[in-house]
Amino acid sequence: MSRPVLAIDPGREKCGIAVLAAGGSILTQEIVATAALADAVDTLATAHDPIIIMGNGTTSTEAQARIEALGRTVTLVDEYRTTDAAKALYWEVHPPRGWRRLVPRGMLVPPAPVDDFVAVILARRFLNEQIV
Repeated sequence: MSRPVLAIDPGREKCGIAVLAAGGSILTQEIVATAALADAVDTLATAHDPIIIMGNGTTSTEAQARIEALGRTVTLVDEYRTTDAAKALYWEVHPPRGWRRLVPRGMLVPPAPVDDFVAVILARRFLNEQIV
C-alpha cells in the first residue's frame, strides 16, 4: 500500500483524527469538535488522498454517514482497547516528569484527551494488517 491512512476516532463531543504515511510516520494528528469532523476530514482527504478508516465505537454510524455524504468511502475498523494503547503512547510521547515519573505509567491518567492518539493507534493497526 502506498497511500496514507486517515484514521478517525469518533465521539459524541470530540473526535480524534490522524493521517499517517504508508510507512507509519505521523503526518498530522488533532482533536476536532464532532460538529467540525466532516470539514476537517474533507480538508485532510483533499490534501493527502488517503484511505479513510474509522473506529467502530461511539457514534461511528453517524460520523460515517456524514463523511460518506461528502462522497468519501469510510472503512470501519475494530477499536478494541485502543484507549489503553493510546494512553501508553501518550506517555511515550510525553514522558512523565517530577513525581509522576515514580508512578507506574499504567496508573497515570493523561492530563489531556487522547482521542488523537487513538486515531494514531487505529491507523498503525490498519497499516500493520495490510503488511501481513
